[in-house]
Amino acid sequence: MVNRCPDWEALDVPAAAPDGPVAFCSDLSPAGLLAAYRAGVYPFPASDEYTRALNEVLFADQVRDGRIRLVGEESTDPYAVSWWSPDPRPVLPVSSTHLSRNLARRLRNRLRWSTSVDRRFEQVVRACGAGRTPLWLTEELIACLIRLHGLGHAHSVEVWEDGDLVGGVFGLRLGPVFSMDSMFFHRPGASTVAVIDLAARFAQAGGVLLDAQRDSPHVRSLGAVLIPREQYLRQLRRAAYDSPPMPTAALPARRLAQPAGSR
Repeated sequence: MVNRCPDWEALDVPAAAPDGPVAFCSDLSPAGLLAAYRAGVYPFPASDEYTRALNEVLFADQVRDGRIRLVGEESTDPYAVSWWSPDPRPVLPVSSTHLSRNLARRLRNRLRWSTSVDRRFEQVVRACGAGRTPLWLTEELIACLIRLHGLGHAHSVEVWEDGDLVGGVFGLRLGPVFSMDSMFFHRPGASTVAVIDLAARFAQAGGVLLDAQRDSPHVRSLGAVLIPREQYLRQLRRAAYDSPPMPTAALPARRLAQPAGSR
């Protein structure tokens, strides 16, 4: 018999596999997505029928055995969206994110670069998905993220050069944690600047961690460290959802090349 959870709160994430999907659930509603992020999992929608069928071929046995759970009401297409929660989890403490010396030196000379928050949320999301394979930012997920942005849960940081959007990052704020979904750049270093700017603004609003979701050399270069999944989940459980907002004013990007205390 399939081992099904009624909702994300009932999912035993700490007992799930460390390096594969922990659940399948087709619900990409704003309430469902927010509940999943608060439980420490994030979605990877299938972009086409082949990917959806591959999920079923690879993981149906583990679903039947209860090693991977189905969440929510019964669906005719549960394999359309897989949900992940890696162990260990790559995170960036906002107090220790940093620019490389080379980028900091270049940024001091980029007088035309500036940053902002929530000026072009949908544009940032779509730029993050452009040309990516597999295409996990499906139209259904994008629509859900836009609604969460309107509700004040999803945010973007934009990097500008003379009025042109050249980089950005977006994700969901979960109290003291900001879960970064994706980033993009049209100029070298612009996505890094977006993340460092996010860390600086989030720290001002009482934030503690940026969740990178997936480990990579790039996020390690920004200061990411690996922590046990259970430690990450404890941070989420400490979340205070009435935290003060991040500052949104447009600011010169070159300030990020200064020591953290003087930004």
